[in-house]
Amino acid sequence: MKQVEKVEYRPTSVYETLLEMKDISELMIDLAYSSVLLNSRELAEEVLELEKRMDTLVYVLNMNLMLAARDREDAEKLSGVAKIGSLTNSISDAAADIAGIVLRGLRIHPIVREVFERVEEHIGRVEVSESSEMVNKTLDELELAARFGVNVIAIRRGRHWLLNPGKEVVMPGDILLARGTSEGLEELKMLAGGELRLE
Repeated sequence: MKQVEKVEYRPTSVYETLLEMKDISELMIDLAYSSVLLNSRELAEEVLELEKRMDTLVYVLNMNLMLAARDREDAEKLSGVAKIGSLTNSISDAAADIAGIVLRGLRIHPIVREVFERVEEHIGRVEVSESSEMVNKTLDELELAARFGVNVIAIRRGRHWLLNPGKEVVMPGDILLARGTSEGLEELKMLAGGELRLE
């Protein structure tokens, strides 16, 4: 049985919780397929980190739904919302299963990888070092799309996830998940590692 991190209850809108669950499940699918096609343990491990967050959100959603139901009629109305949450969680579980292919050391057929390599857009993971010029700048200020043709789609800061960041200030130790060309992702990795300077 999965362990859910201990959650201190705070009122959260059901809408916001479902929206975050949707964003996380979409990101997990992207990362899971990329982890298999690139044979990347790092991306596969990020999928499992996101699955932990999803499990917490399912717990919070169910708690909020129980608190919102005052009678049988309310419970019936809210059961559809609970079903959406459950299905979204099923998507995230499937993404974790896909990432598990990499973590178990299984490989895909070389033809599939060859096809994927022809795709222009890839997903990559980089860690920001203290020496990087990215530190203490917002993603908007860095203009990564204009410079390298990459977009940061999520930041993991310790156990916290920032989805669809833009105005977020980059900190040392941040894990950036980005989408772009393989060349652009390589340049982003060098910038994050302090090997490349901004002009």
